[in-house]
Amino acid sequence: MAQKKKTNTKKTSAEKIYIFDKPENVKCVLYALYLLCAGLFIADFILHRHNYHQWEEIPAFYALFGFGAYVIIVASAALLRKLVMRPEDYYEPKANKTKGRKKT
Repeated sequence: MAQKKKTNTKKTSAEKIYIFDKPENVKCVLYALYLLCAGLFIADFILHRHNYHQWEEIPAFYALFGFGAYVIIVASAALLRKLVMRPEDYYEPKANKTKGRKKT
């Protein structure tokens, strides 16, 4: 039977231990966020909102709108990266240009 490897979460005395160094704390925060999202999603169907536009009456409109805006921002950032990206050695001087010059 295969044994699970234990991850060493203990730090030496010289290293400071932060709250998110322990995987249990990260899981606890994620579960709290999941619970909060589910509660807000359910509250969207129960609570009455004062809507100004007809499309705001769509169930989970703000969640869908936010997710759509997120997708558009990430996609546009990927396209913008291709537009403004420079080569890796952009700021390094070219070897052939600096060797042949004479100092004046």
